[in-house]
Amino acid sequence: MPEVSKLEVSKQELRRCDVVRVKGRVDSGSVGDLKAAFDAITEAGRFKIILNMSQISFMSSAGLRQLIETMKTCKRFNRGDLVLAELPQNLKDVLELAGLNTIFKVYETEVEAVGSF
Repeated sequence: MPEVSKLEVSKQELRRCDVVRVKGRVDSGSVGDLKAAFDAITEAGRFKIILNMSQISFMSSAGLRQLIETMKTCKRFNRGDLVLAELPQNLKDVLELAGLNTIFKVYETEVEAVGSF
């Protein structure tokens, strides 16, 4: 029986933005946890989100779709943005292959990403 992938998701509310840190694999079995974290932030009327990806080992197309959906929600009516921070090389490659590296703002550090807002 395949193991159910569990994602560790933590959120931190800062003055100017929210930081979401994720640990594990983001795939069709675990993307719901990421969606729930993003939805909780946007439903609270906050649309400036940083996703720290340093602890993500794998991201499937389901995860990429969720990033795009959340970014669209954040950018609607010029309210904010979803930016990515601390991407491991394998995820930089995935974004590039999917042609998404030009859509998302990517920062080397979480501090730089916070400073962008």
